Amino acid sequence: MFTHVMLGMNDLDESKAFYDATLGTLGIAPGRVDPKGRVIYMNDGGRLLLTKPIDGQPACHANGGTIGFAAASAEQVDAWQAAGVANGGTAIEDAPGMRDAGFGKLYLAYLRDPAGNKVCALHRVVE
Repeated sequence: MFTHVMLGMNDLDESKAFYDATLGTLGIAPGRVDPKGRVIYMNDGGRLLLTKPIDGQPACHANGGTIGFAAASAEQVDAWQAAGVANGGTAIEDAPGMRDAGFGKLYLAYLRDPAGNKVCALHRVVE
């Protein structure tokens, strides 16, 4: 459904360290910096790009927005959250754990990245 997601960042080095660590726990290679200075992560045809806003204004988070990353297991979700907190992220909402979403069980964790964006790792539990 999606080709890419682009997030505005004020400090690309700090944000790259956060996303290299968290996405690394999900098996995604470290981001590459393109000639325009954007950091690009590629996996299964999708892209996550980190960039300074092109209008020159400070980046800010999308209040109410969340970007979810697929995890293969609950253990991978836990590792993702630990890597995020260790690399400038902030744990938010409930502790990592099982949720009943009404359409299946989910194991997930939420973080704010260094720029304030809300991200989560989610494992769909198959019973």
